Amino acid sequence: MPPLSRDAAWTLMCEWTASPALRAHMRAVELAMRHFAPRYGGDPDYWGVVGLVHDFDYERFPNAERAADREHPTEGVNHLRSLGFPEDGCQAILGHAEFTHTPRTTDMARVLFAVDELAGFVVACALVRPSKSLADLEVKSVKKKLKDKAFARGVSREDVHAGAAELGLPLDEVIAEVIAALRPAERELGLGDA
Repeated sequence: MPPLSRDAAWTLMCEWTASPALRAHMRAVELAMRHFAPRYGGDPDYWGVVGLVHDFDYERFPNAERAADREHPTEGVNHLRSLGFPEDGCQAILGHAEFTHTPRTTDMARVLFAVDELAGFVVACALVRPSKSLADLEVKSVKKKLKDKAFARGVSREDVHAGAAELGLPLDEVIAEVIAALRPAERELGLGDA
């Protein structure tokens, strides 16, 4: 069992997050984390929980100033620590935000950083397709949209590229794996026939 059950993590995330879009984002990151965990010998349940709660404090503590030691994700991590959440999960959550200057020293931390921006970007790419689906979304389409700076402006292209580099994987492969992770749950993410 993960240190915080999936149900407890979902409840916590819903208590702190009202936005359906932000909830869907955290669910997408959960799916991607679960997908990558076996590749690195990680526990999919635990990695999934880390993905599910990585932004749960964002609405309460949005951190517009990008402070390294307060607001999101620090406040969320402080709360998780008070619940006895493992330190490697806390460090991964801190490390997904570049501005905390938290080194990503574990595979879990590197994967969270790599899939966070990319999961949201892949969903955005699917939303602008005629099908509004991941079923026909291809890696080349995602890469083309990455070059379009006007599309999904909030997504850091630098983080997307750095995330793949930190994993030591080609960006094409990371994109393909994220698409594969999200595809089975696309309706839950507001895509396809949702």
